[in-house]
Amino acid sequence: MNGKQRAYLRSMCNTLPAILLVGKEGVTDTLANSVEEALQARELIKMGVQRGAPVTAREACTELCERTGAEPVQCIGNKFCIYKPREEEPTIVLPRV
Repeated sequence: MNGKQRAYLRSMCNTLPAILLVGKEGVTDTLANSVEEALQARELIKMGVQRGAPVTAREACTELCERTGAEPVQCIGNKFCIYKPREEEPTIVLPRV
């Protein structure tokens, strides 16, 4: 993913609500499965990290991207966005370079 594509996805992230939270248990298998399902449904999701979580937002983003094969888009404060296009019929079309 190049800079223009990431900027396009960042602009889409601004209006999204955080749909999943990393809690006091950190990144678990259940959370990773929920993220995978959400990415299949939406392709682009915003997540948050609660106070008291054993990981930072950047660490959670990195780990979830590794587990799900997603791309990190943005990480600010305790929120982050990740993107993974659907294999069949993607709804988000990234700009070409």
